[in-house]
Amino acid sequence: MSTSETSRFVRLRVELVVEVEDENALTKTALGRIAEDPEIPGDERAHAESAVTEDTAEAIAYLVDPFDLVSQVPGVDLAQASWSSEQIDYDPDSPDWDLDEDDDAGDGAEEVG
Repeated sequence: MSTSETSRFVRLRVELVVEVEDENALTKTALGRIAEDPEIPGDERAHAESAVTEDTAEAIAYLVDPFDLVSQVPGVDLAQASWSSEQIDYDPDSPDWDLDEDDDAGDGAEEVG
């Protein structure tokens, strides 16, 4: 396929597992971000505050923004994004968490570790 025939759109898949070392700091930061956001209506603000207080995964989802991942990349404009977070049982020694198992040779995947 020549350059003129290729799509300008690229799907970037990122899967992260993070360890929450300080739940209180995480929640406090998420609550601060909510308080500073002038675009959140009052009823949504109360719901967001409740969600991030009760669930660390919600706090992380509120603080991590896919736009931030690509906003400084020259020549790239975020066309669409979706993300979610959930609390999981994680065992780094389990073969279920082998990050390389889904990668095909030459697919452009890169592991950062």
